[in-house]
Order: sequence, then structure tokens, then C-alpha cells
Amino acid sequence: MNLIKKIVDKNKDHAAWRQIIHAHPELAYQEYVTAQFVADKLESFGITIVRGLGKTGVVGTIKSGSSDRSIGLRADMDALPLTEMNTFSHRSKNTGVMHACGHDGHTAMLLAAAQHLSAHQDFDGIVHFIFQPAEEGEAGAKAMMDDGLFTDFPMEAVYGIHNWPGLPVGEMAMRKGPIMAAMDLFEIKVIGKGGHAALPHLVIDPIQVGTQIVQAWQTIVSRNVKPTDPAVLSVTQFHGGDTDAWAVVPEEITIRGTVRTFSTDTKELIKSRMEKIALGICQAHDCKLEWWYDERFPPTVNSDEETDVAAKAAISICGAENVNTNVEMVTGSEDFGYMLEEKPGCYAFIGNGPGDGGCLLHSPHFDFNDEVIPVGASYWVELVNQVLKK
Repeated sequence: MNLIKKIVDKNKDHAAWRQIIHAHPELAYQEYVTAQFVADKLESFGITIVRGLGKTGVVGTIKSGSSDRSIGLRADMDALPLTEMNTFSHRSKNTGVMHACGHDGHTAMLLAAAQHLSAHQDFDGIVHFIFQPAEEGEAGAKAMMDDGLFTDFPMEAVYGIHNWPGLPVGEMAMRKGPIMAAMDLFEIKVIGKGGHAALPHLVIDPIQVGTQIVQAWQTIVSRNVKPTDPAVLSVTQFHGGDTDAWAVVPEEITIRGTVRTFSTDTKELIKSRMEKIALGICQAHDCKLEWWYDERFPPTVNSDEETDVAAKAAISICGAENVNTNVEMVTGSEDFGYMLEEKPGCYAFIGNGPGDGGCLLHSPHFDFNDEVIPVGASYWVELVNQVLKK
């Protein structure tokens, strides 16, 4: 690897920043302590900041030289509603909240890059450091955009990275076109007629109807979606009845879950078939249906030219043998897709190590690997220096 030595030499400090953030996790749009920490660091580097985009977002800006060319670098700051099971000293101090997706590391990497770029302005143009709230299902990227991110901070392209357990430290991966899926959420209520479980002829059982709907939905991807078009339909919740009432058929049940797709046509097909199937089964059993479907995130789609630029920067830091420029698409989702709908750019993965001992994304045992910080920070600096060459 060809890491920037001055960044490597400061890794002990950068790791300490990351561990402070890890110990004080905050949920979507509540990242007040994290945002203050970020703002204080940026100001200590002499970087101009603006706060409050998307409620708790922070943008720092460096202008060097005379060019008006500009680039945006984005890190997310929020944590997950999860109880941490680690026992190290920097474990979460906020019960029921933890950094289980590595956003603490993303923030530390971008802060480290900002610190270096503020001291070594070997570029000609403008860099915007975007510290975003509420990535975990709450569309903080869109909230920042709605508050004027791209109008108040003009940029030609925007870039993001995410740590990836299972990918060795020192490796990166990206691809042109779709890299992560759209995320949709759904909820239905099946309303029947409750009553005594010993008298089934006098009730309309919504549990039995709901199980038929779940089973029928599983035929949509296997029998309606084109086999070469990736899609996922997962039911994740099925609620009905009272835990203390063993002999009572409930009045209604609720089913929730998620749909992941890479194309609008496939999304619309699945959405339409889900509603039609659920309505048909409910009507056949004299049940009522309440239907709710939320198109939460668009797919994350990288532009060709910016992916080439990102790959070149990654290769400069990690070496060609350690950069995969055609990684498989991932059915996980990212609200960075909103930014890439408005601006060209590239979203890439950076190796976080093997993920042993349950150290996987969204696991209560997860912890970001501090060895990754100088890799990510060096990549950010190299990307800026290549895009905004003097």
C-alpha cells in the first residue's frame, strides 16, 4: 500500500476520535454530540463550517487556489437502535444504541482527511466535507439536499465509502452502474373477525389469511420477476393476537417487511403484484385489507467517469491487485443513492477485515477496525488531489 505517511503517523489520534464517537452513539436526527464533535474538529483545522442541514448535518469547506471546480466527500454519523454486547472500554455509553455499521469509522476517516487537506493544500479548487445524519433508514441525505446541500455548496461530483467486513484491510471495491439496491418498506393489516378459538366457524381468522399472503408473495420474485433481474422480497414481522390470550382468534394481524430492487420497472411490478395478491386473498376470505408501501431509498447508481476516477485513486493507495472495479451488486441499501440521482459520483467499499466473532454489519458485536482509518483517509486525499490537480 502507498498510504500517506503523515496520516499514518496520526492514526493513534484518529483512532481515539473514532472510539469517542463509538462510545457516544446517537440515532437518526439526534446526532447532536457527534455533530458538535465534528464541528469542533473541523474548526480546529481552520475549516469553515455550516451546521443544521438535515437538522444535524455538518458541512466543512476548503477552498485552495483560484479554480471553482469542486468535489463533495460524504460520511454518515448516525448509529443503530441496538444494544451493544462488546466489553471493551469504548463500548456504547447510551443503552440500546450502538455504532453497529461503522459510521463512527466513516466519520473518523473523513475528519482525518480534512485535517490533512487543510494542512497540505496541494490542490486547486473546492472540497466540501459532508457529515450526514440519519442514513439508517431515515433518508438524511435527502434531508440535507432539501435544506440546500447542492445549491448552497455547488459540487461537480460527490463520493462516498462504506466499510465492508469480509474484505481484507487495504482492499477496496466498486463498480459502474448500480452497486446497492433500492429499499422499499411495506405494511399490511388483515382485518377479519375475532372470537373464541374453540368456535372457528364463528370467526374469520386473519392469521390463516395472513399466512396465505406471505406464502403467495414468495412466488412474485420466483415467477414474475425476470430471472436475470435481482430482487428480494422479505417479510420480517408478523404480529397478531395477545400473548396472554391462548384461546382468542385476533381481530387483525399486521405484516411488515422490505423489498430490494435495482430497477424501477421491477419495483413497480413487485409492488403491484403484492397488493393484488393480498387484496385477492383477503376478498376470498371476507377480510379487509389496509395497504401501506413506502419507497424509502432509490438504488445507488455510480456514474462511469467518476467510478474510473475513484478506481484510479484507490489503485494509487492500495495497488491494482487490491482494488476490485467490478464488485457484485449488493441488495443492501444506502440513502447516498439520493445524492447520486442529483450528482455524478461513486460509492465504494473499503475492507474492514475478516468479520470474525460476529463482527459483521448490524451485529451487536461489531466494531470498526481502526487500521482502516489511514487507508480511507489516504484514499480521500488522493481522490481530491487527482480530481482537483493544480
